[in-house]
Amino acid sequence: MRASQTHSEGAAGSVEAVFREERGRLLATLVGQFGDLDLAEEVASDAVAAALERWPVDGVPGRPGAWLLTTARRKAVDRLRRDKAYAARIAVLQAEADRSGSAAAPAEDEDVPDERLRLFFTCCHPALPLDAQVALTLRCLAGLSTPEVARAFLVPAATMAQRIVRAKRKIKGARIPFRVPEADELPVRMPGVLRVIYAIFTEGYAASAGPELVRGDLADEAIRLARILHRLLPREREVAGLLALMLLVDARRQARTGPDGQLVLLDEQDRSRWNRAFIEEGRGLVVTALQGGPPGPYALQAAIAAVHDEAADVTTTDWPQVVALYDVLADVAPSPVVALNRAVAVAMRDGPAAGLVLLDALSADERLRGYHLLPAAQADLLRRLGCRDEAAAAYQQALALVGNAPERAYLARRLEEVTG
Repeated sequence: MRASQTHSEGAAGSVEAVFREERGRLLATLVGQFGDLDLAEEVASDAVAAALERWPVDGVPGRPGAWLLTTARRKAVDRLRRDKAYAARIAVLQAEADRSGSAAAPAEDEDVPDERLRLFFTCCHPALPLDAQVALTLRCLAGLSTPEVARAFLVPAATMAQRIVRAKRKIKGARIPFRVPEADELPVRMPGVLRVIYAIFTEGYAASAGPELVRGDLADEAIRLARILHRLLPREREVAGLLALMLLVDARRQARTGPDGQLVLLDEQDRSRWNRAFIEEGRGLVVTALQGGPPGPYALQAAIAAVHDEAADVTTTDWPQVVALYDVLADVAPSPVVALNRAVAVAMRDGPAAGLVLLDALSADERLRGYHLLPAAQADLLRRLGCRDEAAAAYQQALALVGNAPERAYLARRLEEVTG
């Protein structure tokens, strides 16, 4: 292999790594400056193309993220100068934002004192359906790939790509202005923003693909954003519930993987490695989230997480209470994933056969067709029932769907156990 080829491939890898890490921040900054999502994505892509051309020759700059931003800004200005129609459109958008009095640069007294969070509220525009708000924000501002966003919605990547394109077209066609909402506009956008933050955390909790089980940077960022929201809105119970949920789940992070990065399930984890500070903080927030009216979905999920965190081990976990909480959650926010988790809890309370009946019924739900945790859960219960051949088939089905390496290795090991 020639040295120049190796150098070029190394620079391409650097661009890919930098862009993956910086994409959300880059787009957020460009959208904030130019107020146009399509323009921001186009000039960001142009900047990456320029990096692929220049970095193999000039070397990777000391601050590659700043290099990409500066290059993208220059290309945006060049494009606006060349394209009078585009410039006129931007001018209209800017005028609309100016009339609203809310397009100014960030300031200390902003209603939402964080650039990324401000743009999440901006992108979660009520003119878009809730799912479109969340998908667009995750893809364009949170830095998740289309397949990662698709997993959050349990749909194929191609379907999600079409939804995102349609959302962009609606923004463009309806001339929805990209401006930071006023304080009184935040509540209507809150459900979308909370879903975005939780989806970021979920991708950090168990990566869709790659060699690592946990993407700690995403989990940390989601918790950071939720802390900011909770400081701003301490009486918003679902904000407290979401922060509690993430803290109570993330408390187990260090115990979820072994020395070589392998997956360690809940019943095998060393609970002395759980983050007690997170657990105590989360338990306090759960109390806030559950008081003052019917509980919301984040408060209920946080309560379930608290039951797990308070138990000494899996056998002494209060499974009847976990099932009861899932029963309420299934009424408040029904979903196939909630039904799957409830079935697993029923298996722990009533035995594997009872849980398997519920899981088998879920197999008809098309939304779970590509979700590896359904056949993985079925395989585990079949293994516990001694149905080795059926368990092997379910493990193979799960292996065909799983994305990250640690979960794949775990399922492969279980498959060997039932076929060996």
